[in-house]
Amino acid sequence: MKTNVSYKEIWKIAYPIILGSVVQNIISVTDTAFLGRVGEIELGAAAIGGVFYLTLVMLGFGFSIGTQIIVARRHGENKHSEIGKTIEHSHYFLILLGIFLVVIMKSAMPFIFERVLESDQVRIATTEYLQYRLLGLVFACVNFGFRAFYIGIAKTKVITWTTIFMALTNVFLDYVLIFGNFGFQKYGIAGAAIASVIAELAAMIFFIFYTLKYVDFKFFGLFRFEKFSFVLLKRILTVALPMMMQNFISFTGWFFFFLFVEKMGEHSLAISNVIRSIYVVMLIPIWGFTSATNTLVSFLIGRQRTNEVIPLVLKILKLCIVGVIGIVIINLVIPEKVLSIYTNNPLLVKDSLPALYIISIAAIFLTIGFVLFSGVSGTGMTKASFIIETVVIFMYVLITYLLVNMENSKVEYVWSVEIFYGIIIGTLSYLYLKYGKWRDKRI
Repeated sequence: MKTNVSYKEIWKIAYPIILGSVVQNIISVTDTAFLGRVGEIELGAAAIGGVFYLTLVMLGFGFSIGTQIIVARRHGENKHSEIGKTIEHSHYFLILLGIFLVVIMKSAMPFIFERVLESDQVRIATTEYLQYRLLGLVFACVNFGFRAFYIGIAKTKVITWTTIFMALTNVFLDYVLIFGNFGFQKYGIAGAAIASVIAELAAMIFFIFYTLKYVDFKFFGLFRFEKFSFVLLKRILTVALPMMMQNFISFTGWFFFFLFVEKMGEHSLAISNVIRSIYVVMLIPIWGFTSATNTLVSFLIGRQRTNEVIPLVLKILKLCIVGVIGIVIINLVIPEKVLSIYTNNPLLVKDSLPALYIISIAAIFLTIGFVLFSGVSGTGMTKASFIIETVVIFMYVLITYLLVNMENSKVEYVWSVEIFYGIIIGTLSYLYLKYGKWRDKRI
């Protein structure tokens, strides 16, 4: 059976998220490019610190995906007045989660890094970075709540404008605070962290003002601040908790990846941070289309058009592959120029080339895997997606460990684990969409 959802409708939802992700990743590109000119220690520490931060913030992101799925379902059911209450309860939870993570991690961070990092210099720089960076967790969690609302109702342009504002703020502050320009103190790696926190605060303020000015509060039932409902929060958590754990486990796997690479030496860690930054850019179209997949799958089920789900996912997959192949071609045609964006160290550029070729291949497999996997979570069967992710990440960490400890191992061999990840998660997700019992799921 075909789906009535057109390529134009898919693109309408996906492209603002993609464009927003492009701008969002200017933050990552800028941090890496600037710190790549400070030194390899700072570059490696930003890799460890950045992935550690992302691992924590993925708890909030996972909760917001669960919220987004519910919002899209209510939108599909034409129960728009219930959306506002869902978003308000989502924000209550996300704010408390952000505060909790900051308090706990501020205390636990020195204990963790003293035991897992071998290089004293990398440990000191990572701790310095995270002392400031962790403060952004609260602002990031609030922003996730707004993203859940706008993606869930398929009004995603505001995400683009917000991230543009956020990226411009971050780029300017990186230039000012890392190197001490315009009379400011030179903060080095701490400057990158401070800039990111202020940028996240700026994005939160933008979301608030945009929502107050342009959203129909009455239609969506927003800002009523009715009595807190534990029943509603429990319903959200039923969908969102597996997504939280799934995203947390996913990035925990990546955190272990960088911990293992750190034991290969500071140079290998610096290579991996450069590759990570390029890799994240390659994932931009994937993130946009996976968000569209979550929303449209849940919307179709809300409209009782379950037979259209798999054709829709395959249609989205075609669009996503085209976008990723475009980036892969750039990497393969002018690899040195791509790498030189992130570092001016000729040796680092030369030694990063093999890993760049590996992730370019991996991106194709990840495209297939992530889109199919988003189809699973979009059905509302988030426990199933959690189980799939947990199984795959366990295998991912194990293979990474074996590759790092292989005799005469090289960092590019370790990055080949991403190919395995894409193949396995894609296969399991397709099998579940084809044969799993998700069609009558109510959320």
